[in-house]
Amino acid sequence: MRSAVVDLGNAKVPACGIAAMAKASVPGRTKTRLVPPLSFEQAAQCNTAFVRDIAENILAAAAQTSIAGYVAYGPADAQPFFQTNLPPDIGLIEACYPSLGACLDHAIAQLFERGHRAAVVVNSDSPTLPISLLLEAAEVLARPGDRAVLGPALDGGYYLLGLKAQHRRLFEDIAWSTQHVARQTRERAAELRLPMHILPTWYDVDDVSALKMLVAELFEGQSFAPALRPAQPRHTRALFQSLVESSELKDRRALDAFGRAAE
Repeated sequence: MRSAVVDLGNAKVPACGIAAMAKASVPGRTKTRLVPPLSFEQAAQCNTAFVRDIAENILAAAAQTSIAGYVAYGPADAQPFFQTNLPPDIGLIEACYPSLGACLDHAIAQLFERGHRAAVVVNSDSPTLPISLLLEAAEVLARPGDRAVLGPALDGGYYLLGLKAQHRRLFEDIAWSTQHVARQTRERAAELRLPMHILPTWYDVDDVSALKMLVAELFEGQSFAPALRPAQPRHTRALFQSLVESSELKDRRALDAFGRAAE
């Protein structure tokens, strides 16, 4: 089902804006929980590949319904990194604040300010996130009445939050980076009497255990959720293929070492 677009004068603004929350890739500062088995440089390369893939996934969803894609980024001076690594159809939103909650709230506010009727934030740590989940979020938010959409992550956080109006309370008193984030967000929605549509659970690639799941999806055809069709992250797949072929990871047994490191 194709959502409506918002007509602002002569410009037609897609009904739903989706922004991936991302940080510029800096070895030693980005995706460090993947070290080891990866090096700091390889972990930073993963971050870049993930960001490029989630941007392409959003654009693939935009080809099917009324969606505009963005990356909400930090740090504040990172715009050149994202201009270099992202397609020109992806808009950029600077979102560099002391807390994750403030960054999310700002990104959502910016999407509404740009004329979208619905605002969605997604993480940039799930390169195989099914495009169908982005489409489902946009479709639910196109329905009448105020509502929210939440995509819970396997680790207790969430990979997606979508809104039809700004609700700052959803980002207050949240124990960020813990297993309580999704639960506490649902509690805030209940306080606001805000109906919340829950998407299927997916996973973030932010530790070695999740890295093992990603490798299984990329090379073994083992989907995290067989009922869903994972996206095909060409940049992430190419990166891991190059790692396998490199002097550091000479054969497929190196991929199995990711799993052993997590056990």
